[in-house]
Amino acid sequence: MAHTNLNLDGLTPRDHAFYGLVWAGTTLTARVDQVLTRRHDLPLSWFEVMLWLSVQQEPVAPSELGARTLLSRSQVSRVADSLRARGLVERVPSPTDARSVGIALTEAGRRAFAEADATRREALAEVFDDRLDDADIAALEAIWAKLKARPENEQQAQAQAKAQD
Repeated sequence: MAHTNLNLDGLTPRDHAFYGLVWAGTTLTARVDQVLTRRHDLPLSWFEVMLWLSVQQEPVAPSELGARTLLSRSQVSRVADSLRARGLVERVPSPTDARSVGIALTEAGRRAFAEADATRREALAEVFDDRLDDADIAALEAIWAKLKARPENEQQAQAQAKAQD
């Protein structure tokens, strides 16, 4: 079989943008997941839940974590159970609803998150620090904000779909 020189010259700028996003998401996600799992025995899905919890002042309902993360409701539940088994999160009864619980990081969870977050930043430094300047980072941040902004009805539909999962 003859060697073929594959290229994407025929793609539109929008196609290149799309595949660039796919490449970045896939590559960076795999990089971070591998290093967090290897160094901290902490898969990226666990880290994502811990990231959200780390910046909250109060315990968070599992349904709210499902709405905010890239995880389904059932995935959030499994992750929370795994984190709780390792002593990294705790379930806290709701002060206003006896049937509800929130999830919060324990002190051990806060320490583990801080260590894992330093590892994540180190793993991404080669891309973000070595290849991109502050203007590039600001441009990416503005682009992500535009792409993530959705009409209210689309947000509601996604939340309903996650709740049914």
